[in-house]
Amino acid sequence: MPRGMAGPGLLAHILVSKFDDHLPLYRQAEIFARQGVEIPRSTLIDWCGQAVAVLRPLVTLIRQEVTASDHLHADDTPIQVLDPRLRQIGKPRGVKEGRIWTYLRDPRPWGGSDPPAVAYWFSPDRKGINPQTHLVTFSGILQADAYAGFKELYKPDATGTVRVREAACWAHLRRDFHDVWKGSGSALAKEALDQIGVLYDIERQITGRLAVRKAESRPRVETFHAWCQAQLARIPGKGELAKAIRYALNRWPAFTLFLEDGRVAIDNNAAERAVRPVCIGRKNYLFAGSDAGGDNIADAMTLIESAKLSGLNPHNYLADVIARINDHKVNRLHELLPWNWQPMAIPHKQAA
Repeated sequence: MPRGMAGPGLLAHILVSKFDDHLPLYRQAEIFARQGVEIPRSTLIDWCGQAVAVLRPLVTLIRQEVTASDHLHADDTPIQVLDPRLRQIGKPRGVKEGRIWTYLRDPRPWGGSDPPAVAYWFSPDRKGINPQTHLVTFSGILQADAYAGFKELYKPDATGTVRVREAACWAHLRRDFHDVWKGSGSALAKEALDQIGVLYDIERQITGRLAVRKAESRPRVETFHAWCQAQLARIPGKGELAKAIRYALNRWPAFTLFLEDGRVAIDNNAAERAVRPVCIGRKNYLFAGSDAGGDNIADAMTLIESAKLSGLNPHNYLADVIARINDHKVNRLHELLPWNWQPMAIPHKQAA
């Protein structure tokens, strides 16, 4: 970094402590002070932002690699963002709700050869244009919740070609029935839970083998579909149970795609696990200081979580990459991707 005095190891420590161990920078400043090192919080903020800026070309490459996949898990979660302009229009807290978007490539459950990786993006709002922009080049199966912003992706283009196919999440559906059962003790909701539970019992044994799904899961899914249609005609249409059933029936092709394609998981829990570090982090640092701070969160987490998916120690990985990236040839940047990375060899000193 220009005029910077922090070494790669310290910068990696700051990034990992904030974005993986979820230690806000003011706490890190207190820890350094107890060790006899006075580093102002403002300096830590500058170092953090500059380190992420140095690594941003690698973040861009990870995002390109992830969205080039033909099967992704997607999710998003809110984070609070400071915006001083809001105070000028009568909102004293000056805080708005931004989003962190998560797109996960993980072919390990079905034996795919691509390395697992995850890409995060920040946006200052939850408009549908955000995921549509993130996935503008993506073509394949997208496993996600029923957020309306994804619907544009599933529409056929001018030639009638469907670029993105929707895969739904049975865990979301199960959660709806569970809430009804927990709140009212509904026997029908419990019956739905039992039927969905059998599908999960099969999945735990086969890990996505398509032939077994067709032989064992498909008849149970068809039975559940007929059950949903029958119950919907008998129960109050405005109740929560009816809403849960309609949620399934209205998106039935997306719920049954896992029976047709062995790459598709029965649920989107993989994306929910990928978004969990954001949820833990926001409980500690409470908010991003600006939209640029939100971008830093997404960029740093793209590197750290992808490194962890490759089985790397994120501190060792970042320290090495920060030390090398400025002198690394642009056309060989892929060598620094987590799944390709090899630590820099230290030459041995020859005896005199």
